[in-house]
Amino acid sequence: MNDLIFEARNFKLQDLKEIKSEFLHSYPMIYILYNENHKPAAYIGQTVQPIRRLQNHLRNSDRKKLGKSILIGHETFNQSATYNIESNLINYFIADNQYELQNVSQTSTSQTHNYYQKSFYNEEIFHEIWGKLKNEGLVKDTIDNLKNKDIFKLSPYKELSFQQLDIKQKIIDFCKQKSKEKDGNHVFIIEGDAGTGKSVLLSSLFNTIQDYSKDDSSDLHKTQNYFLVNHEEMLKTYKNIAGSLRNLKKKSFLKPTAFINSIEKVNSYADITLVDEAHLLLSKKDSYNNFHYENQLDEIIKRSKITIVIFDPSQVMKIKSYWNEQLLEQITENYNADKLKLTDQFRINASTETLNWIESFKNKKLQPIPKQKDESFDLKIFNDPKEFKNAIKKQNNSVGLSRIVSTFDYLHKKDDNTYYVDEEGINMPWNRTERNMTWAENPETIKEVGSIYTVQGFDLNYVGVILGPSISYDDVNDQLTIDPSQYKDTAAFTKRKDFSNHDNENIKENIILNSLNVLMKRGIHGLYIYATDPKLREKLFSLNVENHSK
Repeated sequence: MNDLIFEARNFKLQDLKEIKSEFLHSYPMIYILYNENHKPAAYIGQTVQPIRRLQNHLRNSDRKKLGKSILIGHETFNQSATYNIESNLINYFIADNQYELQNVSQTSTSQTHNYYQKSFYNEEIFHEIWGKLKNEGLVKDTIDNLKNKDIFKLSPYKELSFQQLDIKQKIIDFCKQKSKEKDGNHVFIIEGDAGTGKSVLLSSLFNTIQDYSKDDSSDLHKTQNYFLVNHEEMLKTYKNIAGSLRNLKKKSFLKPTAFINSIEKVNSYADITLVDEAHLLLSKKDSYNNFHYENQLDEIIKRSKITIVIFDPSQVMKIKSYWNEQLLEQITENYNADKLKLTDQFRINASTETLNWIESFKNKKLQPIPKQKDESFDLKIFNDPKEFKNAIKKQNNSVGLSRIVSTFDYLHKKDDNTYYVDEEGINMPWNRTERNMTWAENPETIKEVGSIYTVQGFDLNYVGVILGPSISYDDVNDQLTIDPSQYKDTAAFTKRKDFSNHDNENIKENIILNSLNVLMKRGIHGLYIYATDPKLREKLFSLNVENHSK
């Protein structure tokens, strides 16, 4: 047979009795329950006992209201395949954002493992299912478009690695254990470099914790929990995810200062607080952001029984938010914090040699451009600004979500004026206005240059990085040289009175190198580089030619 069975039925007991196909009756199958009310809702599941499982759903008051069903079967379905497809459907439904899903999180140990012909089910079968769902009008967008959406990439139902699952389970056990203790503020720190899956892990963790908070058999029942992120673009993404999942509420996602002030106002206390991108937290007073204490992390910990922190010191972008391992230790040493580290690289599909080259570059060391061993990642150096721009536009036309970004070496203000990057070469405007969607997902931003604040924490398919005047080449010492006087993000360099002048100056260089690290690690499939400094451009080109002439 090998044909997909796809049946649309009313979700009623009589309709279930009329199911004839053995591949919907006694084989593993997938089902979608949904309604078409003014507030559409859906539930996605898979089962090896179809009739019994669907009859149980009819006894559930929420499921019974859904009213309609899609039943999906296949001669070759096994439970690994149906579980895999179920997870994919949930992730794509969240990204398509047409229904509020009633699904609760999968258990913390669930993982879609490898199995026989996995690519066949992931590609051929899933694409066929999605096409039929589009024909039925249940979904709107294409798989390729949805793959590029940030809410798809940060979905709490995304498959986790063994390392991520292990850390997630350790944190859940930590939360359950510490929730029973009457006193104390307990801290768990997760460290990891850009692209190691920190935010995906935290998204999955919060979803599970919120489900436990509604489970009267759980140690976490009735806990009041919050998810904090000090990044406007990331906050938009998390709130959009909450809009597609019934168990998540947008009000649970806050900026740190809003959380601190709201908890203070009502003299309340959080049970579990998750902090994404904690390296962006303020580590000094900042009246501009209405923060009047000494340190945001310390204030969050004081107002939470349990605090889970995601931290990467190599992504600090401002002196007023300056963090390093020593400062973090000073804050958490009183709380006997547990700590684990994510090490696997998930974003960049590059060889070890290419990853090492990027790492060396952000440490100011220039190495020969590594040969590209396969076509999964494309590292290119450009001498001509027009060729550089056209290359990114070509990739954007081909696979989407390809953008040009730059070090913050050109004037950029939040007003009605247009400011340009490298007028004599690149001659493109900075990102201009705040939007309801994240910067890179707006198709018009292919005509703009993004700053560090538009892409930190997000993926691109291909990233074109402009190295501005703050980054040049020292031919005597054969390394990059950093000139903070050329860096135009003056707010990032606001001096701190609690630091010496020497420390303030050293931190400026670290901030520029950190921004370079983040920009260069945005691309999944490629990194294109254009240096505005002629000496650096010439050096990079020589390294490129030297390598490929061997």
